[in-house]
Amino acid sequence: MFSLLWINLAVVLVALILLVGNQISSVRELLHTLAYALVYANLTGLLGTWVLGGLAERFYLRKYPPVPAMAVGILVFAAFGYLLAQALLAGIGVAVPQYFWQEYFRTLRVALPLAVVFGLGAFVHGSLRGPVQLMEERLHEKEVAEERAKKLAAEARLRSLESRIHPHFLFNTLNSISSLIAVNPIRAEQIVGRLAGLLRASLDSSNQPLIPLRQEMAMVENYLDIETVRFGDKLRGSVKVTADLQEAKVPPMSIQSLVENAVKHGITPQSGGGEVLVTAAGDNGNLRIEVRDSGPGFDLAAIPAGHGLDSLVERLDALFGAKARLNVLRRDGYSVVEMVLPRV
Repeated sequence: MFSLLWINLAVVLVALILLVGNQISSVRELLHTLAYALVYANLTGLLGTWVLGGLAERFYLRKYPPVPAMAVGILVFAAFGYLLAQALLAGIGVAVPQYFWQEYFRTLRVALPLAVVFGLGAFVHGSLRGPVQLMEERLHEKEVAEERAKKLAAEARLRSLESRIHPHFLFNTLNSISSLIAVNPIRAEQIVGRLAGLLRASLDSSNQPLIPLRQEMAMVENYLDIETVRFGDKLRGSVKVTADLQEAKVPPMSIQSLVENAVKHGITPQSGGGEVLVTAAGDNGNLRIEVRDSGPGFDLAAIPAGHGLDSLVERLDALFGAKARLNVLRRDGYSVVEMVLPRV
């Protein structure tokens, strides 16, 4: 069908050239010329499309030079097609039988060069279009495969990092419970119930890269409650999140890791205990989480590989790339760990 479109466009183009060159003097003569030419072109084009298409495949399989072979084929079938068209026009009374061969050869002299030029143009275009489409399909398949591989690699990386965070959290929580068993078994039993709730929430979110902030903060509050039992009045903890941020998404156990680090390294070394404050705020499309403690602070660059914060940094990088970061600073006498995420 595409080859026939080329042929008909060529006919119209030739007719317009004749009109511009004053070879056609009236609209009636233009329409008459177009009618003749379109009959010739379409009969020849149909014949060439049906027959030469199959011959082109044979030429390719037998390694014949395709362009010369197609040129010869176009000449032969164009001549035969024009003969059929002339016979059809004569049969319906349009062409004058007396001038049958005269008109045929006159048409042949003009039409054969055009048939070769436009026929070879259509052949070359068709020959190139197939490989180009095949190349585009292969490139698309390659891009899809690469994106899938990147996604699988990122998911595997996240699973590995999560497996390193969860046991670390469990170990510290069990230490808190064990310290209560001998002193206050009833309270220890209550804390076991809280631990069961934490583990349930942890398992529920284990297959999710992101969870609502309210869910993460509920785990943080439970954790602080457990640690408050262990530290008594030496630990003062609070969580403040505005209502509009409750559904913002964060990585599971991320804020929990920051709070756990604050308790372990900021509060535990102090004989008089200290304070841990957790806040969340929105800022220019970002979610800014701050965990402040009254400890001496630390240098994030000095955190050893495999530490909870080191794992969290890797995890944020796997999820958000350069759009997320951890900052450690001192402000108003507090050690502040700031986690900045894109708000989703």
